[in-house]
Formats: sequence, C-alpha cells, structure tokens
Amino acid sequence: MRRLVVIAAAVSILAGGAGAGVPAVAAASASPGTGAGSIHWGKCTDPFLVQAHASCALLPVPLNYSDPSGPKIKIAVSRIKHTSSAKNYQGIILTNPGGPGGSGLNLNVFLVGALTAEHLGAAAADYDWIGFDPRGVGSSVPALTCEPNYFSPDRQSYNPTSKAILTYWKTRSAKYAAACETHSAAQAALLKNMTTVDAVRDMDSIRQALGKSQITYYGFSYGTYLGQVYSTLFPSHVRRIILDSNVDPRHVWYHANLRQDVAFNRNVNIWFAWLAKYNNVYHLGKTERDVRDRWYAEQATLVTHPILGQVGPDEWTDIFLTAGYFQQTWLQLGAAFANWENTHSLKAAKNLVALYKGSDGLGNDNGFAVYNAVQCTDVQWPLSWAKWNRDNTRINSIAPFETWGNAWFNAPCLYWPAPATTPTTVNGSKISNALLIDERLDAATPFEGSEYVRSIFPHSVLLAEPGGTTHADSLSGNLCVDGTIAKYLENGTLPPRKPNAPWDKTCKPLPRPVPTGSSVHNLSASSYSSLLRRLHGLP
Repeated sequence: MRRLVVIAAAVSILAGGAGAGVPAVAAASASPGTGAGSIHWGKCTDPFLVQAHASCALLPVPLNYSDPSGPKIKIAVSRIKHTSSAKNYQGIILTNPGGPGGSGLNLNVFLVGALTAEHLGAAAADYDWIGFDPRGVGSSVPALTCEPNYFSPDRQSYNPTSKAILTYWKTRSAKYAAACETHSAAQAALLKNMTTVDAVRDMDSIRQALGKSQITYYGFSYGTYLGQVYSTLFPSHVRRIILDSNVDPRHVWYHANLRQDVAFNRNVNIWFAWLAKYNNVYHLGKTERDVRDRWYAEQATLVTHPILGQVGPDEWTDIFLTAGYFQQTWLQLGAAFANWENTHSLKAAKNLVALYKGSDGLGNDNGFAVYNAVQCTDVQWPLSWAKWNRDNTRINSIAPFETWGNAWFNAPCLYWPAPATTPTTVNGSKISNALLIDERLDAATPFEGSEYVRSIFPHSVLLAEPGGTTHADSLSGNLCVDGTIAKYLENGTLPPRKPNAPWDKTCKPLPRPVPTGSSVHNLSASSYSSLLRRLHGLP
C-alpha cells in the first residue's frame, strides 16, 4: 500500500541495514527444482540476525512455476530456531511485514524480541521463526531496481494544476516503467513473474524445503493478502494464521488506493485536532481548522520557496503522511511542524530535509520497484488516463491531503511493461482457525477489509481496537492484543466468535501521546528513523 514500503526501505538505509544489492546472507544453498528438499543453512551477515543467532540461506525457486525446470531465482531466508524442548516444538512460522516490497528477512528478530520483552516468550520459544525477502526484494536474487533517485527533490507539484505539470508526471511515470524493463534481461524476465501468487508459491517452496507439512503464518498489511491467497491455494498447509490490518481482497489494487486517500485525509485531520488540543505546546492553532489551514498554507508557499531547495509541496506531504499511519509519530512530526512554523530556523529546515530523505527513500527504489511490479501485474489497472483523472479529481475534492501524491505513486501502472493477471478469488472456508487484528481507524487498510475477511474466513475471529488510528501495530506493547496472540500461538486458543457482531473481541488501543513543554525540542532524524524501524517491525 502507498508509501509504507518506501518508508521501510528508507529507514533501513538510514540505520545501516541491508538494501537492494547488499546481500544480508552468506553463501548457502538448497535443493533445486520445485523448491522441495532441505535448505543448507549458512551464516547471516545482517548484524541483527547475527545477534539473534539466526541462520540464513538462499533458496532456489523457479522463476516461472509453470516451468519448474526452467530458470531459477533465489529467495533469501532466515531462521531463528525454537528454544523449547522437542516435545513442545510447534513447527515453523513464516512472517511478512507488508508492502508489497517490504524486506522481511529480519522481521523474525523483532517479533521474537517483542514477545520476549513482554514476558510472552513461551509463544516464541516453541517455533522456528522464518523471515524471508520475497522475490525481487532486498537480499533475494535478483533484487529489483529501476531508478534509485526517483524521489529526488526536483519534482514538480503532485497537484496537476496545469497541463505542463500533468505532462511532467505522466512522462516521469512512463520513464520509470520503461527503466524497470530495460535495466537488465534478468530483471525484465522477473517482472513477468512478480505477482502475489508467485510470492505465495515461493512461501510454499520454503515450507517444502524445510520438510514441513504445515506452516503457521504471521502477516502485516500487504502480508495479510499473501496469507489470504496462501490460505486459498494451499489451505491444507495452514496450521495457524495471524493477519494484522487486512487488505480487502475485493478492491485490489486501484480502488484500494482510492479508499486509502479518504482514510488518510480523515486521519491527518485527527492529528491536526490533536495538535490543536495541545496548542500550548505547539502554537499552531487552537482548532483543527486553524492547524489544517496553516499546514496547507505552508504547502502552498513551498511551491515557489522550497525549504533549502529540497522540501517542496510533494516532500512536505510525504514527510507528514506517516502521521496517518502511526500515532506514535505524532510527537516528533508535531515538533517538526511547529519548529519550522514558529522559528523558520536553519536547524528546523535541516531536520525537515532529513525527514524527507528518510520518508522517500532517496537512493534506493527497491521497495518502490517491487511495489509496482506486484500491484501492476496482480490485476489490470485502468489504461485510460481520463478515468484516473475523473476518479482522483473527485476524491481530491473531499480528501486533498494525499490523493494526487498517491495517484502519481501508482501511475507507473499505466505504462507497466509486464502483462497483468487476474486476482485470486480469496476463500478462507477451509481454514480451521485464524486471528484477525485491526484498529478501527486504520487508514492504510481500512477496517472494512478486516470485516470482509472475517466473513469469508468463517472460523476466524476478529480483534478490533475502536478509535485506534495506527496501522499494523500488534506486538507493540498492547498486552490485550499481544496476550491474545501469545495464547493463540501457544495452544491455538482464540476468543469465541460472535455470530451476530461485527467483530469478536475488543481491545482498547494504546493511548494517544501527551506532549510536554519539551516535546518540540526532542526531534532528531536519527531517533525518528529508529522509531520508524520499530513501527515497521525492523530491529
């Protein structure tokens, strides 16, 4: 979904993690063919995986599963072994952070660490925790890249208020799509085999390579769609499944993004109201409207006067989009906004530039390339610009915060070189148990998606957090949520399903932050990148 994967890729760079073209696994091998066989584990080079005493491997899988004896690609896989006794061992658990395009190779480090820190370690001890980079991502081979500096600060305004701006963005999008195909012959071949179904078949190849008849699966955001499709294609191989912040499979992917625009506009207005509530700290306005007007006035000014020549109206939007994802960012983003508005100092300007670079992933487009490669081929997007223009103009009239930015984020799909396929019709009727989790005001994957998935997974239960605006935040310190997960992992226990209710269990979301007088002085790009890594399930 929009931006999530780019943020994750960017903070990986800021924190010194592995990105596209930087292998995080040492030399290792696995049985070739369809993926069945034994992985021969080797050493990891990712420092977080090394610290967790993990093992790593590159698993050969078919480039095209309709030609299993044909060319191979390699999927980067990691394993943190169970620490319980053999009698308590419960098999493997595969994990995915979302995207599409998010690196999940060391997600297992975060999940095991979070359970242990919350004294729920028994839920972690009984499993072999498997992280992996999906095909095209991170340390998998090859890793996609098209134009690393696509989000450079020389971009024109997202809002196509003139024919020249419209031509600029359509041309820029077409050139990006073309660059993806012409990068290399190997990449051009991979682009034709980058659907969600391809990634799901890779997941089953991992299962086969580990010699297991079933997997437990834990997916976030787009990772829930991977879990939904896996449950449809391989239901007998699912033991337990946790899906946090569910994609609505009815709307992949064009309409899902339009629905996001409305939800993010709502959430950023909630953040503006929060800033107004603490006007004694931030001095940005006493009402939601006051703060909102000030934010948009600054955006308009940046069209002709970008901050340090780098933060224009696009970058301004991209920086503050994260407030719609995670309320944990509200303090630091509030400080960034207030420091600039109230001082216009060089320090405040430099912080905004650093936040832009962290948000947009300048210099590494692996996440963005994979995002497009998957979404543009999972389903045929409209090929008529007139339809895009009508739909986005209509949505922008009621939700101007990110609508046009989101449209251009997805616009390479107008020109994508690889052919589109037909989405899988998701069916969870053969899955005997599943835990669904979502906050009621989730913007990236609106809550209606979780309600629908509950309806087509008749043996699932949905845990809802009314009033919560944060996306995919399980195992983030909410003991009501995290304790439910732990019980399910330990012994399969789920809350009872309530046939006549829209969800089955209610947990209060984590409380919204309360700023102090010093809050506006506690911003640093490095601390913010660490926060984003934690929110994205990265060590």
